[in-house]
Amino acid sequence: MFEISFLREILISSVHFLQLFLEIISVICVVIGLVKTLIILIQLKSGRTARYCFGDWLATALEFQLAADILITTVDPDLDSLIKLAIIAVIRTFLNYFLSKELEHKPAIEK
Repeated sequence: MFEISFLREILISSVHFLQLFLEIISVICVVIGLVKTLIILIQLKSGRTARYCFGDWLATALEFQLAADILITTVDPDLDSLIKLAIIAVIRTFLNYFLSKELEHKPAIEK
């Protein structure tokens, strides 16, 4: 029969792996966004269109980062980490909100 401490260690290890995975996906989103933005700047020479493209990718990266922070806090919910999560969640939510408001006015990308 499994002990609860053993199951807890498996859960914590799994969450740390998932956190790392989500953070890697976030970095990949930023890199892809940067490459696509540079391509748009070179091909279209449109700073506004490039900005919207990069904004889309940054918003996606922020979502993955927030998910990673939530995961890690679920397995180690001390007061310090909960306060940090709350602050990070508020900042990222505001960033995402204003970014999405700006992206609502996004022009169609011309080819």
